[in-house]
Amino acid sequence: MHADLVPDDLWDRVAPLLPPPPERRHRYPGRLRVPDRTALAGVLFVLRTGVAWRDVPAETVGCSGVTAWRLLRDWTEAGVWPRLHAALLTELRRADLLDLDDCSVDGSHVRALKGGTTSAPHPSTAPAPAPSTT
Repeated sequence: MHADLVPDDLWDRVAPLLPPPPERRHRYPGRLRVPDRTALAGVLFVLRTGVAWRDVPAETVGCSGVTAWRLLRDWTEAGVWPRLHAALLTELRRADLLDLDDCSVDGSHVRALKGGTTSAPHPSTAPAPAPSTT
């Protein structure tokens, strides 16, 4: 199933950006590591279907959702996604397929340094109401 979730052209772009797997110990090697392509299929399955990580069908994807999540976490810490984003943008620019005439910026991805500006006072700094005398 992961061949449907991770086509060859996508895998060819992502694979060089992934960090190398850690070496296995000789004496107590532990479980075999899930192939990166299978874990990526698990990540894409969650993105496409919106299911919780714990509900990923291991029989269909090839690994559990928790395993896919752990590798996603490791890849995020290794900076894979910004490099993939830059590589895809470069590829689109070279092919003259990137048109930024109509674009928007999502505010959820932009930090408001120093808190930004507000029109109302913050509840913790607002003066307390005066006690009633009646």
